[in-house]
Amino acid sequence: MEDLPSAARKVGRFFPDDEARKSVRGTPDHATPLTAEGERQARETGGALRQQWGMFDYIYHSGYRRAEQTARGILDAYLESERARLQVRHNLFLRERDSGYAYDMTNAEAEAAFPWLQDYWHTYGAFFARPPGGESLADVAFRVYLFLNMLFRDRAGKRVLVVSHAMTIRTFRFLLERWTYDEAVKHFYEERIPNCAVTTYELDAALGRLKLTRLAETLAGQK
Repeated sequence: MEDLPSAARKVGRFFPDDEARKSVRGTPDHATPLTAEGERQARETGGALRQQWGMFDYIYHSGYRRAEQTARGILDAYLESERARLQVRHNLFLRERDSGYAYDMTNAEAEAAFPWLQDYWHTYGAFFARPPGGESLADVAFRVYLFLNMLFRDRAGKRVLVVSHAMTIRTFRFLLERWTYDEAVKHFYEERIPNCAVTTYELDAALGRLKLTRLAETLAGQK
C-alpha cells in the first residue's frame, strides 16, 4: 500500500527535512490514510486477487486506517454476495513497527536528540536494536509469531488474506522462510517491497509447512 509517511520519507528512518514532513506532521501512524494512488492500487489489486485466487475465507488487517482502507478497496472488487461470506478481522499483532519517539523527526532532529543512536545501532545489530521508545525487528517478529500460531491453530485449511505493513511483512518472511538473523537484515534492507505488493504462501504437504510461491508481485493494473 502507498501511505503518506513512507511517501514523505522516501528513503531512511527519518524525514529528510521539514518540507517533506509537513503533510503528515502531528498525525499518528495508525491514523494516517492512504494516498489517492494507494486507493487506486487497492482497488486494482482487489480485481486481480479475485480473478487469480477467487474467494478468501478470512481477511485480516492491522486496524491502521490505511490498512483498513486497503482491505476495503480490495473487497470492492468482490460481489456483495461474496463479501457477505468473508470474515473481516483486525488484529493488533499486524501493526507496523513502532518507530518510537523519533516517529516524525527529521534526520537533523534525530541526530541532535539521539547522538549515540548510530553507534548503538551498529554495535547491537539492526535486528535487535530498538529505536528510542520503539520496537526492534525481533519485537515485531515475536508478535507476528503469535499471529501465525493463531492461524495455524484456528484457521488451518482456510484461505487467508493479510493486509499489513512493510516491516511486519518482512518478519512474516523471517519466520516462514526460517532465515537467520543475518539473512533477515540482508533481506530487510536490500529488498524493496512495492506498494500494495502481494506475497503468496501455500501449504506444502511434503514439508508440512507454508512455502513461498510468489514474492512481492504488483498486481495493480493487471487484467
